[in-house]
Amino acid sequence: MKLFANFLLAALMGVAASASLAADDHAAAPAAAPAAAKPAKPDPAKGDAVFNSAAQACASCHNADGNSAIAANPKLAQQHPEYILKQLQDFKSGKRKSPIMQPLAAKLSDEDMRNIAWFVGSKKVKTGFSKEKDLVALGEKIYRGGIADRQIPACAGCHSPNGAGMPAQYPRLGGQHAEYTVAQLVAFRDNVRQNSAPMTGVAAKLNDREIKAVADYIAGLR
Repeated sequence: MKLFANFLLAALMGVAASASLAADDHAAAPAAAPAAAKPAKPDPAKGDAVFNSAAQACASCHNADGNSAIAANPKLAQQHPEYILKQLQDFKSGKRKSPIMQPLAAKLSDEDMRNIAWFVGSKKVKTGFSKEKDLVALGEKIYRGGIADRQIPACAGCHSPNGAGMPAQYPRLGGQHAEYTVAQLVAFRDNVRQNSAPMTGVAAKLNDREIKAVADYIAGLR
């Protein structure tokens, strides 16, 4: 009888020990990570307030509705919001260099950038026109068909035949200031602008005359 009692006591102690270990294991298990918060829905009205605020002064370079009247500054109106957001993020991180845009973007929160992008993207672009009559045919040829013997692809393949672009990776080009487009193509070609490997590869194969021609043709697209 004493032997049975000892056996029963040992068994009970073993069960208690197992329960204690299970409880310890449960307590030691890491808590499930909280789900990542989704970005707030863009608010164009708030974007308008930031874009046209004196603190940011975006409108002084790009106009109140994103239709820049200064040829050196890009038109932002009707641009794909996702593309604008990426450029602002690249300016803030330093991936895209600009002594003007980097300090301005540095002051913006992710929410500010998103709201600005959707604000200017909602505005209708004021299209321009081509000025270089002697180059427009060359510009059209490159834009629509590329230059096959130098393996230069048609711009229309990514930016669409009318320059509307393809959201969200490929920006709208139609109606953009020719001077600004020239500056960006040269920056890509000279490896000054480094936030698009495809554009660096394409621009590297273009000479100054071809860049000027395609930029002028783009200015007249609508």
